[in-house]
Amino acid sequence: MIVHKGETVFRQGDNGPLFRLKSGLLKIVRVHEDGHMIVVNLIVAGEVIPHHSLVSEQPYHGTAIALMTSELEIIPSREWYDDLAAHPEKALEIALLLQSRLRLMQQRIDQLTRTSPAEKLRKLQEWLASFAGPIPISELLTQDEIGQFIGLRRETVNRLLRSGGSK
Repeated sequence: MIVHKGETVFRQGDNGPLFRLKSGLLKIVRVHEDGHMIVVNLIVAGEVIPHHSLVSEQPYHGTAIALMTSELEIIPSREWYDDLAAHPEKALEIALLLQSRLRLMQQRIDQLTRTSPAEKLRKLQEWLASFAGPIPISELLTQDEIGQFIGLRRETVNRLLRSGGSK
C-alpha cells in the first residue's frame, strides 16, 4: 500500500489491521474533543503499528498520517493474532520491536532534555534526517508540530528556523 504526504493511514478510535512501515515516515496525532491535534509519535521504516495492539487488538489510539510518500504492508489483525497464538516464539519478535521503539523514545527524551531550544531543534533535525534524508524539517512537520514534539512554542521554532539557530 502506498500513501502520499498528508494521506491518512488510519483514524483514532477505529478498529482495523496492523501495518508494517516498509519505507517513509508517518506521524501519529491525537485529536482532542475540541478538534485540537497533538503529535504524539513519529513512525519510521521497519515499525509495526499500532504498538499498543501488537499483543491484543485495541482501537487505534491516534490517527496515522503520512509525512512523505510511504509504503506500508497491511497485516490483517486475525492473521497477526492467529500467528501469534500458533507461534509463541513470535512474542520475542514483538518484544524486540517494542525494545526498538523504546530506544527511539529514549532518543526523543534526550532531545527534550537538551539545555537550549536551538539544541533541541538541531537534535530533532538530525534524528529526522537519519530517516527522511535531506528533506527539510519544515516540509515534514508544521512549526506547531515541531514545537509539540520538542516542547517549544511555535514562535520559538519559527525564530530558530528563520535565524538558522538550530545549525
